[in-house]
This record gives sequence, structure tokens and C-alpha cells, in this order.
Amino acid sequence: MLNVAQYHVAYGQSEVLHGLDFTVAPGEIIAIMGRNGMGKTTLMKSLMGIVPTSNGAAAVDGVDITTMKSYERVARGIAYVPQGRMIFPTMTVQENIETGLTISGQSKVPGDIYELFPVLLDMKGRRGGNLSGGQQQQLAIARALATNPKVLLLDEPTEGIQPSIIREMGRVLKRIRDERGLSIVVSEQVLSFALDVADRVLVLENGRLVHDEPRASVDEEKVSAFLSV
Repeated sequence: MLNVAQYHVAYGQSEVLHGLDFTVAPGEIIAIMGRNGMGKTTLMKSLMGIVPTSNGAAAVDGVDITTMKSYERVARGIAYVPQGRMIFPTMTVQENIETGLTISGQSKVPGDIYELFPVLLDMKGRRGGNLSGGQQQQLAIARALATNPKVLLLDEPTEGIQPSIIREMGRVLKRIRDERGLSIVVSEQVLSFALDVADRVLVLENGRLVHDEPRASVDEEKVSAFLSV
């Protein structure tokens, strides 16, 4: 569903990602782990078309998206929940989700989105800026799902969120995968969350993938060593 090949990303003369190769199968959840500054957010932004690729290619469902604008990538089936959530604080919950409907052509928020996030239904008339951090994260995911994606990118979704909400988010992500057949890529520093949700764990170190293991055979000590400062 997502294929990334010999993927290089640079800021000016400074290369940040050095020839990444990985694939994500339909219905697979992968966690890309690494310390701050290792290139996780750069990868996410690049796949979304916010940061240009200097070499290599990315494809969604067999369609090369490498040179597409961000909105074209969304139309091709990729959705992005950025670090820090980036919801529209002065717009209501419902209005935030509706911004994602412009791609799908629907005028009304699908009921299954509110089924996934019942708290958003209760608060659909409330301004996004008045929600808690965990509720804003749910809203950001709901807005991304409104585009009806094939691949969902989540950049550090657990950042600044209390443990009970993190556990609930893990359950919801697996439910989204199971019900919608979505492929999900999560960039993450919290190993317990990654092991809870992911089918595969990849580790990014200094812009290179240095570890790629199925969840069942992950060496937790080895991955933890990469994450420690």
C-alpha cells in the first residue's frame, strides 16, 4: 500500500534522510521509532509533500506520489496527523472534521467517525481550542479519516497525552485498521505504545533505518538502546 524506495530528503545542502527503503502492506501498522532529531518528522512531512524529496520515490497503492503536491497526495489516499495535532482552534469540532470532507466529496460527517470517537459527537459544537490534548488528538485523527485515506500517517501521536488516553488511542487505531483496512504509519518514541499497536517496528538512527522487525520478534532491549539518549 505504501512503498518507499531509496528515499533521500535534504534541507538545502544538508541531507537528513539517506536512502530509506521500506514497504507497508495493506492493513499493516508500522511504528517508526527513534530519538528526537533522527528524521522521523522529516520523513512524515516529506511523504505528505511538505518537504521535497531530493532522490528516490514513494508510491501509494502503486501510484507514484513523489512529485505530487500535498493536496494531490491526499486525493491519492494519504492522510497526515502532524506532531502537535494542528487542529483549527477557533472552529468547532464538526467544522474541523468537515475540512477533511472536501476530498471525499461528502457534505456530512460520516457516522462511523463519531462512532470511533464518541467524545467528539458530544462536543461537536465546541471550539477545537477548548478541547483537552487527548481530545484534540482524536479530532486530528477524525479529520484525517474524513478524507477516506488508504494510508494514515501519525507523527508522535502520544506526545503530551495522559496514559489512559494513549491506551484508548491504541485500541482505536487497531479498530480503524480492522474496519477500514487502512495501512498506518506511526512515528513514535514510546516503545510500549509502539509494541501495543504495531505489526512491525522500524528504528531510524541518523537518517537511516537500522532495525526492522516483526512485533513478535522485537528485541525490546535493543530498540530501547536506540531510543535512550
